[in-house]
Amino acid sequence: MTQSETIRVVVWGENRHEQVQQNVRDIYPDGMHTTIREGIEENLGDRVAVRTVTLDDPEHGLTEHLLRETDVLVWWGHAAHHEVADEVVDRVHRHVVAGMGLLVLHSGHWSKIFGRLMGTTCTLRWRSKDDREIVWTVDPTHPIAQGVPHPFLIPAQEMYGEFFDVPAPDELIFLSTFSGGEVFRSGMTYRRGYGKIFYFSPGDQDYPVYHQAEVRRVIANGVEWARTLRPERTEPVLLRYETEDFYNGRGYEGAMEP
Repeated sequence: MTQSETIRVVVWGENRHEQVQQNVRDIYPDGMHTTIREGIEENLGDRVAVRTVTLDDPEHGLTEHLLRETDVLVWWGHAAHHEVADEVVDRVHRHVVAGMGLLVLHSGHWSKIFGRLMGTTCTLRWRSKDDREIVWTVDPTHPIAQGVPHPFLIPAQEMYGEFFDVPAPDELIFLSTFSGGEVFRSGMTYRRGYGKIFYFSPGDQDYPVYHQAEVRRVIANGVEWARTLRPERTEPVLLRYETEDFYNGRGYEGAMEP
């Protein structure tokens, strides 16, 4: 496989719970981001090149150079959303709109970048009491659902429930039910500009969810799906076209001529 065919993936981890909570460190001794990376590599092998960065890295690890070289960014955050610098959020947003894929996991629903892309509060119902989660496949024909059992069981997990304040998804792939009777749209896709976004909810820090084979397969499938195949990464722009000229747009400076 050539470099151009390899999916270049960055797993971004907040990496705070692992530093201060022994129970989380026991489950994820090398950090949740490392376990997520290992699951992607386990399923995709030499089709991917995966690296990890964390919140406490310079520029949160998300430099302009790194993002230019990233096909898909995987995001896990929870306790420190407010610490993510707005200029980094702007940078990630620009790259997503220009064609970088984005996977947002679990409590990343409240991250600045997901809220910016959704344009809503992204709030939901929750309970953290060792709930049983059953993940049901709503769209078995979708690439992200391939090789995933229907349904699959997560024995212990935080409950997420509706109402989930996000826009109607482009595609609903997974729906979860919980021991209290709650339901949740747990796997959804969106498109923003040239970028593809997959939100997948299983994965609270207090449970070994990212060690589970089915969850690892879903995330790996999401990485493959989210890669945008275009000749180059460019943002959508407004151009003026001459009549019968379908290809050579002209620059546009606004409604008032200078």
